[in-house]
Amino acid sequence: MHIGRTTLSKFVIEQTRGAHSEMGALLIDVAAAVKTISGLVGKGALSGFSGSMASTNVQGEVQKKLDVLTNEAILRHCEWGGQLAGMASEEMDAPYAIPAEYPRGRYLLIFDPLDGSSNSDVNVSVGTIFSILQRPTAGDAEPADFLQPGARQVAAGYAIYGPSTMLVLSVGTGTHGFTLHRESGNFILTHPDIRVPETTREFAINTSNERFWEPPVQRYVSECKAGKTGIREADFNMRWIASMVAEVHRILMRGGIFMYPKDNKDPAKPGRLRLLYEANPMAMLIEQAGGAASTGRGRILDVAPEALHQRVPVMLGSREEVERLERYHHEYDTGADRPFASPLFAERSLFRD
Repeated sequence: MHIGRTTLSKFVIEQTRGAHSEMGALLIDVAAAVKTISGLVGKGALSGFSGSMASTNVQGEVQKKLDVLTNEAILRHCEWGGQLAGMASEEMDAPYAIPAEYPRGRYLLIFDPLDGSSNSDVNVSVGTIFSILQRPTAGDAEPADFLQPGARQVAAGYAIYGPSTMLVLSVGTGTHGFTLHRESGNFILTHPDIRVPETTREFAINTSNERFWEPPVQRYVSECKAGKTGIREADFNMRWIASMVAEVHRILMRGGIFMYPKDNKDPAKPGRLRLLYEANPMAMLIEQAGGAASTGRGRILDVAPEALHQRVPVMLGSREEVERLERYHHEYDTGADRPFASPLFAERSLFRD
C-alpha cells in the first residue's frame, strides 16, 4: 500500500512553488503521457503496434510504429495546458508549434518519446527521456530558443518501462525516483535522493565498435578487461543493453559508467547520442545524483548546442571513472600518454583533427 507516501503530484507542486509553479502542472502532464505510453508498451505484441514503418526520422533511422504513437501521446498530453512555448522531439525534423487554440507559456519541452525502441519488439526495457528549458517570456518559441546549454535546464527526467514503470526526475534539488502504482494510477516516491556511488567496477559500452574508438577509450576498456592482473588490480563486469534509459537507470540504482564515445565509424558524426534529447537530460540527472557526465573533453552540460539534432560523445556515471576517462583524453590530446602506447593504440593518427 502507498497510503501516506508522497505522490509525484504532491512532490512537484511542493518543489516548484514560486518561480516555477507553472512547471509543476507541465510535469504532471508529462507524467500523464508516461502512463499512456506505459499502457501502449505494456501490451507488447497484443497492441498490434509492433514492427517498423516505411518512414524514417530526421536522423535517417527507420521509425517503429511505437515511435510515432508515443511521440503523438506526448504532444497531445502537453500541448494544451498553457505552460509551453513549444516542443521539440527526436522524431520530428523541426520544433512543434503549439496549436493556435491553446495558450502559450514560457517553457520548452524537449523529448525522446521512446528511447531504445528497437528493443520493444523483443520485450526489453525501453523508456522516455525529457528535458525542460525556459525562455524569458511567454509566447511562440523560435528555433534558437531550444539551443541552450544543458546547464540551463530547469528539469529533466526519464521514464523506464520494465517490470514496473518508473519515472526518475530532477528539478534541480537532487534526483528522485517514482514508481507507478497501477491500481491507483499514481506515481509514488520510492527512491528519494538517489546517489551514484563515486567508485564502480562495472562499465557499459558496445565493444563491437572497439576498432573504431579513440585510443583513450581503448586504453580505459582494455584496463578494465585486464582485471586483477592489470594496472587497475580489480575485476570489472561489462554490461550492454542498447537502451540508454536502461543503462542510466542501472547506474543510478547501483553505480557504474556508461560510454557511447566518439569514433571513426562515421566521421561525419562527432558522437552517436543527441545532445538535447538524450545527453543533456541524462547528464543533469547523473550530476544531481552526485555522478559526472562528460564528452571526454569537457562537461556535457556546458556544451553550447549549434543544431537541434546535434550529436555528442557521452561518458557518464560514477565520478571517479568519468574523471579517469577525461584524464586519458587529456593525456592523449597532449601526447602525455606515449608511455602507455601499445599495438591497440597504433591507429591513433586516424583520430587526429
